[in-house]
Amino acid sequence: MKILIIQDYLRSGGTERQAVFLGAAAARAGHEVTLLTFRPRGALGDDAENQPFAFKSLQPFDCHLDWFAPGLLKSAEEAAPALVLCMGRMANCYAGFIQKRLPRAAVVCTMRTGRTLPWLFVRSLGLCRHIIANSHVAKRVLTDQHNLPSPKITVIHNPALRSHDTEGTRNTALRKFYGANPNTVVLLNVAMFRRLKNQRELIELCAKLPVYLDWQLWLAGDGVTRKKCEKLAHDLGLSGRVRFLGYQPDPTPLYLSSDIALLASQSESLSNFLIEAQLHGLPAIAYDIVGVGECFSPGLSGHLIKNGDQTDFIASLDKLIRAPALRKQFSEAARRHARDSFTAERQIQAHLSLFTQIAGR
Repeated sequence: MKILIIQDYLRSGGTERQAVFLGAAAARAGHEVTLLTFRPRGALGDDAENQPFAFKSLQPFDCHLDWFAPGLLKSAEEAAPALVLCMGRMANCYAGFIQKRLPRAAVVCTMRTGRTLPWLFVRSLGLCRHIIANSHVAKRVLTDQHNLPSPKITVIHNPALRSHDTEGTRNTALRKFYGANPNTVVLLNVAMFRRLKNQRELIELCAKLPVYLDWQLWLAGDGVTRKKCEKLAHDLGLSGRVRFLGYQPDPTPLYLSSDIALLASQSESLSNFLIEAQLHGLPAIAYDIVGVGECFSPGLSGHLIKNGDQTDFIASLDKLIRAPALRKQFSEAARRHARDSFTAERQIQAHLSLFTQIAGR
């Protein structure tokens, strides 16, 4: 089957990594896959070019415009795909136009965001052949708020991109490098620095912890709000406790060095970061946004906090920092939940089976 995957730009986000991952998996399964982006290159450009699929871009040079897709419909028509998978907000906004231009192809939209959907996105949801939502809550948003028929929507959770077994492994060298002693509780967040990813609030929350607790907050990623967050940490006197680690192509060493995963994001449908953190045995503390509660087992492998309830977030974090036995109990449950729910093999097969079913209609 010919599969065309469309993504606006290969920045370092979770959706972009999922696009490359699914494209490679489909190609290895024998499908003819093309990954088409609006903007060229990006942080994942090298990775995409080393995969077993064709990688093409529409902009002849980077215009720094995520929405600019010159020749998209013509390129989609020339590719003659049986199935088109739109990943990311901008690609989904064009999905309705693609479905009209290619009536015989199965155009699949994806619901992978907790943000308000643009009008063109909503229009595409009505015109496309099928929709993949990456959480059950995201599906309910589509059926309840946008009146889309339930049979048109399939829930497939994100596959864990890094699924090697690391149980019992601990990266003490990296902890030592960043000044964390054996008793320091390392708090981790891996995400692009954007306003809705809300690293700022994580810094503010940690600043309210008792001063005598031994913790560090590691923020891995890069983006437009990083400098403001660095200034905030400095102004709060937390420069020695908050570490800005930059973009990490493979954050596995960070998971192996940390103790608790934190998420205050306001834009998640299902968090790749929390899924990977659970797989590596990190208990989670996260605000309850869309499908975040499906990333872990609330009460068993972490704490799901009512969105915006800073008092409960701080109290839960304080308790978990002080309770190594509880962290160990949560850690064991986290691994079990991730292995049962997010194994790459299962999620890949779910995607490919759905693609074959939809394209054959």
